[in-house]
This record gives sequence, structure tokens and C-alpha cells, in this order.
Amino acid sequence: MIEKLSKKRYSTNLFDITQDIIGALPLKLVEQWLSSEQTQDDALQLLESHKVQGYNVSSDSVGLTKLTQQKGLLEILAIINQPKKILHGYGKAIGGESVGIWAADNSQMFYPDSLSASTLVSTLLTIQDEIANSCQIKIGIGAHYGNFYSISGGLYGAEADEIEEIAENHTCGGEILISQAICDRLTPNHNFTIEKRNDLNPTIGNIYRVLDGIRLSGLQPIDQRYPIPYSEDFYDDLLEYETRLTDQDFAHLLLDKYIQNKVVVLIESKNEVVETHEVSMFNQLSFSALMKDIGLRLLDKKSVAEIKVLSSLGIYAFDDGIAAVNFAQTFRQELAKQNITCRIGIDRGEVLIFNLPFGTRDIAGSPVNVASKMAQDKGEFGKLYLSASMRDLVDVSGFHEIKYSISGIEITSYEG
Repeated sequence: MIEKLSKKRYSTNLFDITQDIIGALPLKLVEQWLSSEQTQDDALQLLESHKVQGYNVSSDSVGLTKLTQQKGLLEILAIINQPKKILHGYGKAIGGESVGIWAADNSQMFYPDSLSASTLVSTLLTIQDEIANSCQIKIGIGAHYGNFYSISGGLYGAEADEIEEIAENHTCGGEILISQAICDRLTPNHNFTIEKRNDLNPTIGNIYRVLDGIRLSGLQPIDQRYPIPYSEDFYDDLLEYETRLTDQDFAHLLLDKYIQNKVVVLIESKNEVVETHEVSMFNQLSFSALMKDIGLRLLDKKSVAEIKVLSSLGIYAFDDGIAAVNFAQTFRQELAKQNITCRIGIDRGEVLIFNLPFGTRDIAGSPVNVASKMAQDKGEFGKLYLSASMRDLVDVSGFHEIKYSISGIEITSYEG
């Protein structure tokens, strides 16, 4: 961004709206940042009371994109529910705490500084064994010991971003990756077999793959109830469905009860790179507030729902395809007025929209994945991408057809 972020960019009442509208976005902290000189010293001062030290462990499912082409949404949710229960149950047993709402197929846990690195690594091996034995999907795990910022239920900071990115994009099924900082906390005579990942060179130091080692054979999960994003009724039905995956009648009953057909709009704004991560972090939070503000002004509550705004990402669900495209184009124009570019993906299909704490929402379903693949994985900033399924809803004659493959899936999109 060329000019310093200012409260003048926002609606005058944005920083007075209630928590149930804004969700987990720390608006008061953003307001303090916007009212400061926005220097590195200002950022550090505002973050001082939020510093925590310990282990950050992130996970991500492997092969989910391909799986969504083979199975229905409810079956996918039941399948990814299985490893999340294991991760949370064993994590809580050694003193870990969940981070955020586990709405997607990934998870995040924070473990205290007092925990030994050996206990953590043994637990991660135990978790992967249990997942391999009892789950239909595999996960990759990334773990790092360091300093983070705990804000509104989430973990922030350069180190948090790096280990999450490693877990999401550089692990394979069943893999455990640990950072140099964790290796340094292992005893010299530890019994783990590890090898360096020479293809990774993050700023948090060397990354090692854990190949083998002692398990905590006597460890029992104490609480498999991870921070669910669903209503109590839906989660009870999902647990029941886990035991009846071949029961088609029950599956159809749940589909009729919970699944909606929506047009999903995913918008990612472009943040300018700055020298320090702390300043960049505050700018991202400020971007979230800006996107929240624009969405609140543009949305017609009768035909569209804002699902969530997180960092520079906003997700919205529509009943009507033309209204979705018009909204996306107008949103892009509003950002452009402030010299901000974005990239947008739009797809339609079956989704589950569920309520989160504070009255906010989240969403699951193939349209979210497809919109993300088109915009974030393959898209250019300044462009809008429609999926092949949108051809039946809107005129794509002014768009350029593109074909490509992502995660083994062939995708046709229309760029405009």
C-alpha cells in the first residue's frame, strides 16, 4: 500500500459494531493500530501483552481435493472428523489447547513451554499411528517451538505462519515435520529417527522428518470434542453418520435436512509486502476490517450471506448467480478505489453453512475448494474466475476459457 492505513477508509460506525457481527476479528486492536504512527515500535508495543511461548502444531489432510470429486459432502465431513477427534483427544491428554475453530480439514494446537519435546514428538507418532489404523484419510503434521501472538483465539506471527504453511503445503500423508527449535530441545540421547528435509529452507530454521521413535503406549485421549464449527444437532447426526456411512437412506435424510445449493464467492485482496512481519500482520488485520466494512455496505441480507472474513480473504454465499457476479465485480471496484487489487473465484454446488460462536458462520463444500483453486492457486490479481458450473447461470461470452489440472483434478474456468 502506498499510503498509511487510516480510519478514514472505513465506515464511521465500524469500530462500534457488536461482537456477534464482527466475530473473532480484534477490531479494538485494529483501531489502536490505525490511530498510531504504524511503526514497528507501535506494533511491538500493541502486541506485547499477547506474546506466548511454546509449541505450535498444525495439521492438514492429504488428498482431500481428489476425495471431494469421489464422495458426497456429508461423507467428506464425517471422514475428516475422525482425525480431528484423535488430534484433539491426544493433544489434550498432554496439556495442549486447541486454537481457533476447526471448521476445515486442518487443525492447530498450542502446547505449553513446560512440555518436553520428547513427549510431544512421541505423542505425534502415537497420533499418526492411530489415524493410520482407524481413519479413511491421512494427515501431515508440522510442529515448531517458538514465540507467537495469541489474539482472539488465534495464533499469529511469522513463526506461526511458517509452520502452518509447511503443514499445509509441504507434508504428505502420515508425515511429521519438526523444526530445528524442537530438535534442539530433544535430549542428546533421544531415541527418535529423524532426517533433514533438504528441500525446505524456512526462516524458522531446518526442518526434519520424524521417521520413527518411541510411542506413548499408555496415553489415552481425554477429550475428543474438538472446537466444532457445527450446531449440536448437526454434530450429533454427523457422529451417527460416521457409523452408518453405507446407509443411503440416512444419508439422504441428512442431505435434505442440512445441505444447501449455493453460489460461493471467494475474494482475496492483495497486501503490500512490508519490512517487518508485525507491521504486515497489523496491515492484514486492517485489511480484514476493510473487507468486513465493504461487505456490510454491499450485501443484501435477503439474498446473500457473508460467511467469513479472515485476513485478506472473504467468502460469501448467494442463491443467484448473476447477483453473485455483480457483487464480486462491485467489491473489486470498491477495493480498486483504495488502490487495492484482488482476485476472485466463483463456483456453485452443495455446501453446508454452519454457525460459529458470536453468531458468525463458516462453510464447507466443494465450491469453496474450487473457488480457492481458481483464484488463489492459479489466479492473477485483478481477475475474476468463474467455474464451469457457472455457465448455466451467467453469460460467460466475455470471459476467457482456461483449462488446467490441480491436485489431479481437471478444472475449466473463465477469466474476466
